[in-house]
Amino acid sequence: MNATTLTHGMRARERMPFAWDGITLGLVAALLLVGLIMVTSASMSIAAKDLGDPFYFLERQFAFGLFGVAGAWCLTRVPAEVWDRYSFALLLLAGVLLTLVLIPGLGAKINGARRWMRIGPMNFQVSELAKVLVLIWVCSYCVRKRAELEQTLPGLLKPVALLIVAAALLLAEPDFGAATVLIVTGFAVLFVAGARLRYVLMSLSAVAAAFTVLALTSAYRWKRITGFMHPWDDPFNGGFQLTQSLIAIGRGGWFGVGLGSSVQKLFYLPEAHTDFVFAVLAEELGLVGVIGVIALFLALVWRAFQISRMAAQAGLRFQSYLALAFAVWLGLQATVNIGVNMGVLPTKGLTLPLLSYGRSSLIVSLGWLGVLLRIYHEVKCTSRSAVMRVPGGAR
Repeated sequence: MNATTLTHGMRARERMPFAWDGITLGLVAALLLVGLIMVTSASMSIAAKDLGDPFYFLERQFAFGLFGVAGAWCLTRVPAEVWDRYSFALLLLAGVLLTLVLIPGLGAKINGARRWMRIGPMNFQVSELAKVLVLIWVCSYCVRKRAELEQTLPGLLKPVALLIVAAALLLAEPDFGAATVLIVTGFAVLFVAGARLRYVLMSLSAVAAAFTVLALTSAYRWKRITGFMHPWDDPFNGGFQLTQSLIAIGRGGWFGVGLGSSVQKLFYLPEAHTDFVFAVLAEELGLVGVIGVIALFLALVWRAFQISRMAAQAGLRFQSYLALAFAVWLGLQATVNIGVNMGVLPTKGLTLPLLSYGRSSLIVSLGWLGVLLRIYHEVKCTSRSAVMRVPGGAR
């Protein structure tokens, strides 16, 4: 596709009415609403005690949500070709952000981790944005180097090396969870894009071995990774957070103790409105509420996969890989967060997308959804154009 054809296609799409995906919008609205309710319920007691305002976190989550929605709307107006064209510049930006946050004085150190940069009155977790920028470059690489990726091992090792460098910078913060999500999502995109299975398995095994060595050579990391297996051995120190989460989930039963009636959120469960909001949801809404939220996530992930397939069928490869990356990222991060809350995965500090309190996660998640909606629009416009080119297709 040459520059003239590209520009003409972009202009044609801009002349057509925007095609909104009602299914994605409905699912996201439902998750955001549940998130606002549960963040409010989980944070009211601690906000009233520490800040004197029980609705402190609700007000900020609502404001971040509005900002994220506005940003998502703006991103629906950006053609996907722009992300493809400037993918290398975005990759460099990701590298700069991940490097700057490690510099004392630039990166804010909170709870022993240097993951945030101070931007005006707020802290921004750069790993949330950096993961997306790196994955955009991976998707672009899959299109530009498709033949090399499909046929040779070096074609796969180039993006893998880049993923390893980005993961190493994330581990230096440290942010083991974000590094894992980035690696797994990147490999998923590369495999679907055509990398040979044996090459993918070889590379993934090497990366897994490296992660294992890192864990084994650090007593702190190993304790964090294995501590979830026996939380009751140290229920008042290392296992405190997980045991409180398990108590909350166990109290929920089938239908929960009632919205707002959680006991564990009353100064027992740390980070109740952020990383462990799912535990509060399980306690107050029970198994029925848990199944409902999981169903919403599954439906949104499935819809993203559908949009990815539609884009592939329309010949929009970059858009297809980008939608796929979003689906894998969303499903993986939600699975990890829920698994951590239930004690089946190590504690990783990953938020539950669209539900947990957190400006960085919420804004970036909504921004990526704006890109997904743009991809849907471009798929629909491409399909309309194809119909109109067929004799008798135009009305």
